[in-house]
Amino acid sequence: MSNYKRVYVPGGTWFFTVNLLQRQHNDLLTRHIDLLREVVRKVRRKYPFQIDAWVVLPDHLHCIWTLPADDADFSTRWRLIKNGFSRALPKTEFRSKTRLQNGERGIWQKHYWEHFIRDELDYQRHMDYVHVNPLKHGHVQRVVDWPYSAFHREVAKGIYPSDWCGDIQAEVAGDG
Repeated sequence: MSNYKRVYVPGGTWFFTVNLLQRQHNDLLTRHIDLLREVVRKVRRKYPFQIDAWVVLPDHLHCIWTLPADDADFSTRWRLIKNGFSRALPKTEFRSKTRLQNGERGIWQKHYWEHFIRDELDYQRHMDYVHVNPLKHGHVQRVVDWPYSAFHREVAKGIYPSDWCGDIQAEVAGDG
């Protein structure tokens, strides 16, 4: 067993990947996007954090958060987001015997991936990764076409051009 230890730095910035437990053919996150957004808003009111980037795909999400200068507790925030989302949904998902015995839902994977952002280059690489993800997974042919992404906010601020990463159709047509 690994000795993985999370890094907690007050005021730090982290990249996260959070997955549904049953990922195959599961669109729970995009189907219930309004619920997810409301739960995040509620958690942010009580435990503030800055959303630097966020993309929600059908079965997982990626985001970058910066916490307040005196706070490093992203774990509580994720626990509240995952619990709030799960509790608002009817109990229709498959739950293993262990999850049933422990009174746990079968919505989210128990753990999530987090990476402490070390510098500007690391930050930019993770920002790009978040925004390109719907394209990478084949959900859209242009990054700008994915509706569940903070990419649109970044375009409005002039940080990314709306045609960032190009247009796959145009690139394929041009290869012939």
